[in-house]
Amino acid sequence: MTMLGTHYLGMDLKNPLVASASPMTGNVSRIRELEDSGIGAVVLPSLFEEQIMLDSLDLDWYLSHGTESFAEALTYLPDLADYQLGPEAYLKLIEESKAAVDIPVIASLNGASPGGWVRYASQMQAAGADAIELNIFHIPTDPQKSGIHIEQMYLELVTQVKQHVSIPVAVKLSPYFSSMAHMGKSLEEAGADALVLFNRFYQPDFDLENLEVVPDLVLSDSNELRLRLLWVAVLSCHVKADLAVTGGVHTAEDVLKSMMAGARVAMLASGLLKNGTQIVQQLIHDLQQWIIDHEYVSIHQMQGSMNQQAVNEPEVFERVNYLRVLRSYTLKDSADRNPGSKNSM
Repeated sequence: MTMLGTHYLGMDLKNPLVASASPMTGNVSRIRELEDSGIGAVVLPSLFEEQIMLDSLDLDWYLSHGTESFAEALTYLPDLADYQLGPEAYLKLIEESKAAVDIPVIASLNGASPGGWVRYASQMQAAGADAIELNIFHIPTDPQKSGIHIEQMYLELVTQVKQHVSIPVAVKLSPYFSSMAHMGKSLEEAGADALVLFNRFYQPDFDLENLEVVPDLVLSDSNELRLRLLWVAVLSCHVKADLAVTGGVHTAEDVLKSMMAGARVAMLASGLLKNGTQIVQQLIHDLQQWIIDHEYVSIHQMQGSMNQQAVNEPEVFERVNYLRVLRSYTLKDSADRNPGSKNSM
């Protein structure tokens, strides 16, 4: 294995940089460009559960029927008219991408219920996908459904998909489980080969002038990495499944921290959208230089070197660290905080 080589989802990657699901991986020409830039693998944009439903049940007709009386029905599902990757087009993208590049191509399914997932997971495998990422995007707004109910739904979905495909399956999670360590272990037992931490819910905003709820896509920055580092550092002590960091990876330092926490790969989306594919070459250069300067042999050598079990004070990952952080912040005196004020005495 090379200096930057890593192992993820049963595959040897030339480096730990993976292009996660985004518009940057939505067509073959961009995937070729990513490969030329040096990326280790790509995750295709997600095939959404709503698209599977529209394809298999022809919901477009049912949702539009009678809209003069029930116009609000149109808001129940997202408008997919401009989304080009329907199920058949998605399978074609897998086939064409596999024919065009040598790096691993990971398919992605986005939804929350088994539905057509099993069928399309099998078709993705048949189309040549090297692995599948289950991007489970579900906001539990029903007060009648408990946390246990939601967790069981996730586990059943993973179990069903794993029963019907032989390629590796990763699960992309949100950070909102009440017991992340237990959920991570349960997903592994259900068959997950990797856990991807974390999904970013794109929360809506309010337009106060038009009194409308509007989508608001905010790209990540490196500040979002810390939550991922915390849970990768904890989970890497308890699960054998591969771990991936996604959200907040923008610099070589971000990648190195992810590896030391215990991740096998660090995924890029916002960084690519902000800077283009040239960021990959810069990251590779910076990673190689850091490894040489700090006398490491490889990425593999550092993976997990700063997880919860490896550090001298593992309690820094637990509640005691909350107290330390609070005590470490020293307030400036009143003059510093109010430079315009003068002592009246």
